[in-house]
Amino acid sequence: MLEIDDVRVGYHRSTVLHGVSLSVPTDGVAAVLGHNGAGKSTLLRTAAGLLTPHSGSVRLDGEDITRLKPHQRVARGLAYVPQGQQSFPHLTAAENLQLVADGRRRGKAAIADALDLFPALRALSGRRAGLLSGGQRQQLALARALVTEPRLLLLDEPTEGIQPSVVAEIEETIVALGSRGGLSVLLVEQHVGFAMRAAQTYAVLEAGRVTSSGEGGRQAEAVVREALSV
Repeated sequence: MLEIDDVRVGYHRSTVLHGVSLSVPTDGVAAVLGHNGAGKSTLLRTAAGLLTPHSGSVRLDGEDITRLKPHQRVARGLAYVPQGQQSFPHLTAAENLQLVADGRRRGKAAIADALDLFPALRALSGRRAGLLSGGQRQQLALARALVTEPRLLLLDEPTEGIQPSVVAEIEETIVALGSRGGLSVLLVEQHVGFAMRAAQTYAVLEAGRVTSSGEGGRQAEAVVREALSV
C-alpha cells in the first residue's frame, strides 16, 4: 500500500528524518511510536505531501507520489488527521461533514457510514464544532476524513488529550477500521498497548531514525516498551 524508502526530510536546514524506511500493509495498520521530537509527525506530514523529502521516495500502490501535492494524494485515496482535534469551529458538526461530502458521488451515504462508526455525533449534528468537547471534536475529525472514503488513513496521535471514556471508543473504532478491509492505516500513537493491539507492523523512531521494527500484536508490546525505555 504505502512504501516510504530511505526518506530524509526536515525544515529549512535542519534534517529531522535520517533515512527512514517503513511500509504500511494493504488493508492493515502500521504503528509508529517514539518519544516527543522523534520525528513521528514529520513522517506523517511527509506521507501527506506537506513536506517534500530531500532524498528518498514515497510510493502509494507502486506509484511514486514523492513530488505530488497534498490534493493530488487525496485524489488517490489518502486522508490525513493531524493532532489537535481540528475542525471548522464556527460550523456545526453536520456542516463540517457536509463540507467534505459536497461534490462526492456517495457524499450522503459516506456521511451515514461515518456516523455509524461515531453514533454519538448524530445527536450533536446541530452543535457548532467549537462547542464540542475534545473527544467529540476528535470523533468529528475522524468522521470527516472517512467521508472521503480513503484507502489510506494517516492518524497523528488520535487519543492525545482525550477523556478516557472517549479514548476507548476511538481505539475500538480504529481497530475495527484496520480489520474490516479496504482501508490501510498509518498510526502515530503514544499508547503502546493500543498501538500493538491495532497494528500488524510497527516501527519505533528515535531522533529521526528507525531503531526497532517488526510485527505488531500483543507479543510485541514488551519489545516496544523496552525500545522506548532507552
